[in-house]
Amino acid sequence: MTDISARRERERINNMATTLKDRMKKLPAARRKKIEARASELIAREMTLRELRQAHKRTQERIAETLGIGQEGVSRLEKRSDLLLSTLRSYIEAMGGSLSIIAKFPDHPPVEVAGLANIDADTETVHS
Repeated sequence: MTDISARRERERINNMATTLKDRMKKLPAARRKKIEARASELIAREMTLRELRQAHKRTQERIAETLGIGQEGVSRLEKRSDLLLSTLRSYIEAMGGSLSIIAKFPDHPPVEVAGLANIDADTETVHS
């Protein structure tokens, strides 16, 4: 390998070794902000209830107090894979959020399902 081709090969390898952090630093601030916002949105799209609670800096004790159940009930709720919509809605509302149900179909745009998550709270009980 000649000196020139060796130098080109090193440059090619160095270009490949560029980290995402390095590439992000080179972008304009507005573009970086847009990319970071989108990355946060994608990361936030899928979280367990526990991760969601922690992301909102809430303790199980605080959620339990809001829901009127014990801390162990919140712990069990966070481990369940099958919840009543009313229980899920109450949990989300205890963190200050609101629940929306979106139906997705391969041949149609997503649709928000009305009436399921907005059941009258006076007739609800939290099941843990």
